[in-house]
Amino acid sequence: MPVKERIEEFERWASDVIFGRVRGFRAFLTRWALRALSGLYRAIIQTRKFLFLNDYKERHHMGTLTISVGNLTVGGTGKTPVVELLARTLRDRQRQVAILSRGYKSKALAEAQKWTSSHGHRIKPELMPKIVSTGRAILLDSKFAGDEPFMLASNLDGVAVLVDRDRVKSARFAIKELGSDTLILDDGMQYLRMSRGLDLCLVDANTPFGTGAMLPAGTLREPRANLSRAHYIILTKSDGSDHGPLIKKLRRYNPTAPIITTTHGPRHLENLATFERKPLDYLQGKHIAALSGIAVPENFENSLVKLGARVDVKKRFSDHHRFSSREIEKFTQRCLERDLEMIVTTEKDAVRYPRSTLAEVPVWFLRIEVEILSGHEHWQHMIEHVCQPAAHGNPVLRQRLAFAG
Repeated sequence: MPVKERIEEFERWASDVIFGRVRGFRAFLTRWALRALSGLYRAIIQTRKFLFLNDYKERHHMGTLTISVGNLTVGGTGKTPVVELLARTLRDRQRQVAILSRGYKSKALAEAQKWTSSHGHRIKPELMPKIVSTGRAILLDSKFAGDEPFMLASNLDGVAVLVDRDRVKSARFAIKELGSDTLILDDGMQYLRMSRGLDLCLVDANTPFGTGAMLPAGTLREPRANLSRAHYIILTKSDGSDHGPLIKKLRRYNPTAPIITTTHGPRHLENLATFERKPLDYLQGKHIAALSGIAVPENFENSLVKLGARVDVKKRFSDHHRFSSREIEKFTQRCLERDLEMIVTTEKDAVRYPRSTLAEVPVWFLRIEVEILSGHEHWQHMIEHVCQPAAHGNPVLRQRLAFAG
């Protein structure tokens, strides 16, 4: 077995261990070892936070409004649709928005992109982030951009999307070269090198603290008490039920931040080959295959069942897996043998799906959007203040917004 496949197989198995999907003596020993490492990880995280927040390590102030959208857990909170909604809303209010992403699992460019400033000077490669989108044109595909940045660039005309592990570099480029006046730190809660005016922390209404354990034994990136840094808490994936007990629990760690409740749900189906759109009831009674390479595939598969589909075949890959043509051809053949009517994948996986294999079985993806269920006034208050020119660069913006509503 090739090294890459061995690594991905191990990643899938480790994920199954963390989420409790596998049992047995080997899994038990692994969990025990990971729990021992969690204590060390927690100490490192808390020490790092202390050094940054007490100015022992430098935090960069970019001179323009920066909004972080992040979470306490690894994956699965529905962050990308929230980033998209925030960026679209601010863009429509005439803000010049740039999204700054790490570009998880994106490939390095063989040659740096070229950029000439408005003064006619060529920007040095070491000062260049990867430019996924200038807001006017998309310059990179998902392979080099990363799944989520490419999705955001595809769905957001007029919004720049930049990728680099050093998001301070991306921020400087966005401000100086693209004229951005509002920066969104995608998955930025743990990125403490850059100061921000607002911290939006997403909490999954169904699994608010993931598995409950710290990495690497669980899915918590930080202790629950670090929720205190959030200026706004956004509950995601709500089913509309009463979240009183959960909100009471969250208030132990953050008694003041306004809470906005949202639901993440499919809006329509879209065909990868023809771009045709169908309503969700198109799935009713159809025999389909579900294909995914995401952190929590069960949620995706369950949503298909709820929409009335008969999921006869399931194929799961590791998170952010880049499908090869050979893998998809093999999977497609399996679908043909079962006489399935369609393959359905996620929007995130759709950007990595080999287009050369679309002919034999129709391939569709679920377009996911976020909708605010409650806390509209908090969201609107935040947007209004962000869009006031006087708010930009205002040192008290954080305090004013943190106690809104």
